[in-house]
Amino acid sequence: MITIDGSQGEGGGQILRTSLALAAITGTPVRIEKIRARRPKPGLQRQHLVAVQAAARVCNGHLEGAELHSREIVLTPQAPVAGTYVFDIGSAGSCTLVLQTVLPILLCADGPSTVSIRGGTHNSMAPPVEFLQESFLPALHCIGVSATLELERHGFYPAGGGAIAATVQPWQARVPFDLQERGKAIGRRAEVLIANLPAHVASREAQAVKHGLHWSHQEVDEREVDADGPGNAIVARLSYANVAAVFTAFGELRKNAERVAEECVKQVREYVGSEAPVCEHLADQLLLPLALGAGGTFRAVAISEHTRTNAAIIARFLGEVVTITGDGLVTVRGRT
Repeated sequence: MITIDGSQGEGGGQILRTSLALAAITGTPVRIEKIRARRPKPGLQRQHLVAVQAAARVCNGHLEGAELHSREIVLTPQAPVAGTYVFDIGSAGSCTLVLQTVLPILLCADGPSTVSIRGGTHNSMAPPVEFLQESFLPALHCIGVSATLELERHGFYPAGGGAIAATVQPWQARVPFDLQERGKAIGRRAEVLIANLPAHVASREAQAVKHGLHWSHQEVDEREVDADGPGNAIVARLSYANVAAVFTAFGELRKNAERVAEECVKQVREYVGSEAPVCEHLADQLLLPLALGAGGTFRAVAISEHTRTNAAIIARFLGEVVTITGDGLVTVRGRT
C-alpha cells in the first residue's frame, strides 16, 4: 500500500484525484491522509467525496473512510471497468473535476463507457467545461485518446444544477506528445455568459473585454443561458494551429462587471505575451495522461505549485517520470 500525504505541496484536491486514478490503474492500494488539511474547509467536500466514490465504482474498489469531511481514506482497487455511470454531486461542486478523476481510469478499461455527472459546470475553483472541450480533450486526441464531452445544462455556484455527459473509448494506440510551438494564430473570441441576471451585466463585461484586449465587436459575444440560479462567466478562447487556450473569469456577489472582465483580460494578455503554447492549467492536466501513455514534451507558460505537486504524486506510483526545467520545458516519460 502507498501512503500519500494530502497536505504536501499545493495540498488540494488534485492530490486526491491523481492518487485515486493511479491506484485504480496500477492496482495499488492507497491510503490518503491529511486530505486538504490546509484548506479553509479541510477534508472531503461534496465534489471530493463523489470523486472518491466514482473512482471506486469504476475500478470495483473497496473504500474506507469515504464520508463528508473525512481527512483520510483507503482505496483498495481491482481493475478498471467499462460501463454506464451516473454521478450526482448534489451541490455546485465541480462536474469537471469528478470527470478528470474517472477519465484516466476508464481509458484503461476494456470497453467504451459513458459518464453523466450533475453538479456545477462553471465555478472559480475548477476548470470549466469549455476548457475540457476545447483545450484539454483536443490535446489528448493528439496522444491517441478518444473521448467527447457535452454540456447539457449550465450550473453556477452556489445553485449548481448543471449536467455534463462524456463518452470514453478504450485507449488503443498511444502516441508520443510534442507541443513546443503554438503554430499560426487561427482565431480568437470571447463569450459572456449570464443566467438570471440583468442584461447590463453582460453588456458591461463585453464592452470591457473589447476595450481591454482591443478586440472587435464580432469577437465578443453575449449569451443568456438556462440555469437554476444566478451565474456569470467570461470565457475567452485563443486558437492556434497546434493548441487552443481557454481562459475564464467568474462573476461573484459584490464583484462588479468591470473587475470580472479585467481578470479575464489579464489572463489573455499574459498568455499572448509569452511564446509557450501550454497555459499553466493545461500543463498541470497533461502530466498524468502523458505518464500513462507514450510520454512527451511540452513548453509551458508557467509551472505552478499545483503542477509540481502533481508530478510528485505521479512519482510515488510510477517513479520520477516528470522532468521540469527552469524555462518551462516539461518532459514526461511514458509507460509505453
